[in-house]
Amino acid sequence: MTRYRLSTELAPHLVMRRAQTGCKTGNMAELDGVQVTPAALQSLALVNYGHFTSMRVDNHRIRGLSQHLDRLVHDCRVVFNSFLDRDRVRELILHAIADEPGSFIARVTIFDPDLQLGHLGGAAKPRILVTTRSAGNWPPTPIRVQSAAYQRESPEVKHVGLFGALWHRRQAELNGYDDAVFVNASSFISEGATWNIGFFDGNRVVWPAGEILPGITMRLLKQVHDNTITAPVSYRDIPGMRAAFAVNTAAGVRAISAIDNIQLSSGDPITDTLRKEYQEIPGERI
Repeated sequence: MTRYRLSTELAPHLVMRRAQTGCKTGNMAELDGVQVTPAALQSLALVNYGHFTSMRVDNHRIRGLSQHLDRLVHDCRVVFNSFLDRDRVRELILHAIADEPGSFIARVTIFDPDLQLGHLGGAAKPRILVTTRSAGNWPPTPIRVQSAAYQRESPEVKHVGLFGALWHRRQAELNGYDDAVFVNASSFISEGATWNIGFFDGNRVVWPAGEILPGITMRLLKQVHDNTITAPVSYRDIPGMRAAFAVNTAAGVRAISAIDNIQLSSGDPITDTLRKEYQEIPGERI
């Protein structure tokens, strides 16, 4: 396995640039600590090979930061067969957000700008792109979702290959829904387009078992909510569920009011309970 560590020679430049620019506001994008160029982004846009994680930053703290870093290190081995320096990633996140207060979404994307579409077998030198965008207000409004028969490629990896998921999200929106939830060939529920789904059967929180992306928000909720199980959930089980919810780092816990024409309670107390438990998880300082 290739071991690749970003050069620390860039560090003095990072400190100088922070002093010159001060607080950053609005959307931004830095590659290895400097403003990204269109040429560097061309590979990400045209080759579209890489992986990422997204995190909600609240006053320089991130819930599950260590788990996000673990994900990046794991996925870098899978996608690039390369070692990723988690401390360097943390340093670049901190530099990117500078002294900006408040809440926003930071995304870390790992990709190699030198990879060519016709030749991907060489030793990769993945680089670190940090981007930010505004965070939505909590609590988010309930959503109606449309089911779709689909499974992401390499579902355990949070990779940038989102065409299939976004295709189904678009079709759901065109049909009057807010998003899409996926079912496999045997009609078992797996995950949403960019979120995990959970159910409440009136007694326990049930997370669908199967080939899914193990989202950080879902992992954290499993740790703090006692009465939780992971089990197969068939599409036929949905009418017997009292509530359903979508979870990810941007929305936190979001009620689902309907799956197709199956109505669910969007005001069940379990949603507020989970939301409160999640928000009380202390963030890790970057």
